Amino acid sequence: MHSQTEAKKVKQLPSVAIGAGVLSFNGDLVGDGMKIFSFARIKTGYNITVEQRIGKYLGASLNCIYGKLADKEQSKTRNQNFQSTIIQTDLYINIHFDNDLIEKQNISFKPSPYLFIGFGYLQFDPYEDLMDKNGETYNYWNDGSIRSIPEGDINAAYATVLHRDYSYETKRVDSAKHSTFTVPVGAAINLKILDNFSINIGAAYYFTFTDYIDNVKSGKNDNYLFANVSLQYSFTKREKEMVNNKRYENVDFLSLDNSDSDQDGVLDNNDQCQGTPKGVKVNLVGCPMDNDEDGIPDYRDKELTTIKGAMVNTEGVTQTAKMIKENQKKKEALPATERSDVFNQNPSLAYLKDFDFEALSGKKTRATIPTDLKAADINNDGYITGAEMRATIEAFFEGTPNFTVERLNDLVDFYFEQIK
Repeated sequence: MHSQTEAKKVKQLPSVAIGAGVLSFNGDLVGDGMKIFSFARIKTGYNITVEQRIGKYLGASLNCIYGKLADKEQSKTRNQNFQSTIIQTDLYINIHFDNDLIEKQNISFKPSPYLFIGFGYLQFDPYEDLMDKNGETYNYWNDGSIRSIPEGDINAAYATVLHRDYSYETKRVDSAKHSTFTVPVGAAINLKILDNFSINIGAAYYFTFTDYIDNVKSGKNDNYLFANVSLQYSFTKREKEMVNNKRYENVDFLSLDNSDSDQDGVLDNNDQCQGTPKGVKVNLVGCPMDNDEDGIPDYRDKELTTIKGAMVNTEGVTQTAKMIKENQKKKEALPATERSDVFNQNPSLAYLKDFDFEALSGKKTRATIPTDLKAADINNDGYITGAEMRATIEAFFEGTPNFTVERLNDLVDFYFEQIK
């Protein structure tokens, strides 16, 4: 049976996008030609979209658009205009390409394109601009002008020029239904800007099942385009996941979680000072009590009331300047291997601090740090201090993969060999 280890799995929750764009109508009015981006046809639209990703390639979106559609035709055969407020809701399927195909590309910026198709429902309410602000009805003449009297009227000579006020005041009254089903087809690209935020740029062409949006019936259904830019926020949740790992198949993690190797009352997972001798009183994190805080635990401290900040030896006894100097001379005479052995027999922070003080205060020659140990030189000053060595060892037990047990042993040996 393979052991299971705990990993963090990112669960994808729905994303929400809010944006704005342009609506361009494509119907029966052709006064400006068939250009879908003619000025008369461009109106503002707003959208809100909620998407839920389904696996690696697919997603389902609920979309809503609010805006206006408009168009006009001024020709010898027809002079007509309209504007309609619309509410469009649709559900569509997204086909995403932000998968392995793109992830394998060696580029720092990875866009996420996708295609979509769906089915929707459109509500519209068309109005026409037939009168100016004074209530004068528009009469279109062959010379392209708009007058107050029809061109063929006997009083046409008295007609005054009118100008459209673009206030769509006349509601269309007929029996046509002002709603229809739609089929949106489009493409978009998602550009990530922060961990959960992205910019979405896209366009969708809406095929409708009605010919009454523009007040003109010609036998062909009306359609429209919506191009927009949205700010998208993706909700995520990190969950714990148990995964099989052959590397640890013979490890009983349940026993490890509840083990207390030194039997000091603090589980190994929380014990910062494992290997405490039996019967020694410890604090909440499993370290032997050190009431005078001199770096020597009370059970080995021969001077339990050391003044704070005083230098002590490995037995916790205060050292005078003369004693420190004599000890330094003795240590300098010791080979590096013996220094390492002394530390391994009685490991303490005080011993490391004492060694660092000796190494950094004197004019010593420093050995070059081997390449495989440079990660332990945290401040990159060319010397590995006792604190840096301890931090590296702690990082190893916390799961940082920079060092192996063998390299940690090499690190301890080099620590005492780096000063010549």
